[in-house]
Amino acid sequence: MKKNHIKNVNTFIIYIVLIFWAVTTIYPIFWVISNSFKDKKQIMSDAFSMPVGKLFTTANYTDAFSKMNIINAYKNSIIISGCVAAVVILLAGMASFALVRYSFKGNKLLYNIVIAAMMFPVFSTIIPVFRMEFGWGIAGSGKTWMSLLSVILPQIAGNMAFAIVVLTGYIRSLPIDLEEAAFMEGCNAYQIFFKVIMPLTKPSFATVGIFSFLWSYNDLFTQQFFLRNKDEWAITRLLLEISSKEETNYGLMAAVVTLVVVPLLIVYVCLQKYIVKGMTAGAVKG
Repeated sequence: MKKNHIKNVNTFIIYIVLIFWAVTTIYPIFWVISNSFKDKKQIMSDAFSMPVGKLFTTANYTDAFSKMNIINAYKNSIIISGCVAAVVILLAGMASFALVRYSFKGNKLLYNIVIAAMMFPVFSTIIPVFRMEFGWGIAGSGKTWMSLLSVILPQIAGNMAFAIVVLTGYIRSLPIDLEEAAFMEGCNAYQIFFKVIMPLTKPSFATVGIFSFLWSYNDLFTQQFFLRNKDEWAITRLLLEISSKEETNYGLMAAVVTLVVVPLLIVYVCLQKYIVKGMTAGAVKG
């Protein structure tokens, strides 16, 4: 009886801590969304009141779409992040399959190098990467699609190590019997990968794709270096420009922040089960 009482008390404390953490996390988002529907003068005078009655306005969103070319920024972000996620899934999956299923000289060394690559932040490599891409004629070309490519390439490289580590742990746990059966049926390595490995590792591939997309979408540092013209800006680069030029227009800033954050929250909430399933499956089996 006493043990059950202690267990209930501990559970109650855990719930209280989680509720407090949830409130402190959710309230700033709610506050920004609330202020996005108020005039900047009202925000300055009373930032914590609800946007009801005369306080409610959609002018901030009208300005965001009419003055800031936010639709084009969304398009560029989706192109960049979508390409990064797709290429990372393909290349990291094939690399993980090769590291797990093929024995060759330097296999362990190569895997250790992949793990070590996670220790180097993008800040330490951005200058040589920019010089290299400038030498190729990609960076600073003045062409929108080339500028987007100049962001896509380093973001792919930056996500590869994490993706390989996650996929390697999951693929290593798969039984090799199905691959051997497919090989006996005449399948080559590529057919085994696409018809056997990928269907069996959907949760981990989903995890890698989602994280790669979100990290690319939120990446401002790389965009600052490579996206110089307004037509090239992605959504986070546009937000930086608004915050620097419209520093006193808190209503417009709140509206743009809402347009940037809310789609990510929706994506994360809808796909959260795949993220958790992929991460836990790889951790338990790997």
